[in-house]
Amino acid sequence: MWEKREIHLTDDLTRSTLPLQLDASSTNRRRLRSPRHALGDEARSWAYGRRLTDATCFGTYAEFKEELRHAFVPPKNEFRSRAEFLDLQQGKHDVHAYAQRARYLVSNIVTNPMDEVTKVATFMKGWRDGPVKTYLFREYPSTLEAAIALVMQEEFNLRQAKLHVNVPRMARPVMRTGGPEPVYLSNATVAGH
Repeated sequence: MWEKREIHLTDDLTRSTLPLQLDASSTNRRRLRSPRHALGDEARSWAYGRRLTDATCFGTYAEFKEELRHAFVPPKNEFRSRAEFLDLQQGKHDVHAYAQRARYLVSNIVTNPMDEVTKVATFMKGWRDGPVKTYLFREYPSTLEAAIALVMQEEFNLRQAKLHVNVPRMARPVMRTGGPEPVYLSNATVAGH
């Protein structure tokens, strides 16, 4: 089904050709037209430098992508992510930023993942003191995503409640009627005394 073709790329720097074995799919052909021209300056100079030292350094597009990934994608340092997650505090961050940071740090820990109880306890411990944290400890969700959903819902409810508490109320208009005025006996004095 997939037919292999040999495609030659002209290197602007050395004017030599680079044979590549690629799938004949249109996606790969479009990507291959000038893969080094689509790179940033640092990556482009790295690719040209590699090409100058070894004309056959990139045998296939997949090898080129893999070497590019090894050269420029930072390694996932799980130890740092684990330590940062275990020390995570909400501080002045809002609910969404704190939840996204927790999700990001957990997603970096893949070879030896933490159990859900540790994730939930760490997320709850780092939360700012207040009614949301109290509610979270009262409910004690079983997964990190359930804890995040619960926190977001409770924070929303709290904000909605605060909106309606601080609303100034209009004074009731005084209704004056044209009839007799009430007599206050506390102000009356006895005649003749």
